[in-house]
Amino acid sequence: MIKRIFAIPLVAVLAATGIVAGMGSLQTYAETSDGGALKSVSDFEAIADTSSRSKAIFEEASRVITHPRCINCHPATRSPTQGEDMHPHVPLMNASESSLGRAGLVCSTCHGAENRPVVGSRMKSIPGNAHWSLAPASMAWQGMTVGEICRQVKDTSRNGNRSLADLIRHMGEDHLVGWAWHPGEGRSAPPGSQETFAALINAWVSTGAECPD
Repeated sequence: MIKRIFAIPLVAVLAATGIVAGMGSLQTYAETSDGGALKSVSDFEAIADTSSRSKAIFEEASRVITHPRCINCHPATRSPTQGEDMHPHVPLMNASESSLGRAGLVCSTCHGAENRPVVGSRMKSIPGNAHWSLAPASMAWQGMTVGEICRQVKDTSRNGNRSLADLIRHMGEDHLVGWAWHPGEGRSAPPGSQETFAALINAWVSTGAECPD
């Protein structure tokens, strides 16, 4: 009976680290750790029309939003993806309506409070954060255009009832958002930094929070 209780977590950990036989071939992880630079708010000052400037700022911010580090946890279904190529999560996960996974195999089975290095596996680390979870279904981003994501992000009926001011704080201060720039060995980070990203979101709001077509 005791063996049955611990069987699922053990298999989950082995699968997540790529140790289970046959799973290593599914993993393809980039070695890059720098997503490059994000344009600063001042780079958009030359756009005279406020609406056009707002749209252009969000387009730049979307380079973060649509990066694999973010979009893997904003999937089209309740199952997260992983890796640079956004392949199905190994082991197969379903976050259910709680965003934390179903009983018996919740996210915290493998994901702890911090990134954890892995020895002898193609996956060089298991990502971790104290607030690790899947985004709510109403905030699914995969398969959407930048304009659609923009309209969704500011829709209080879908974004967790966050005001535009709340969005600025969320993007700039949330620990899980910040994890994207510190994703652990074997994963690329989105461009820029959380501070630069938050400044763009702030400028987007200040210019009317206009969305690209």
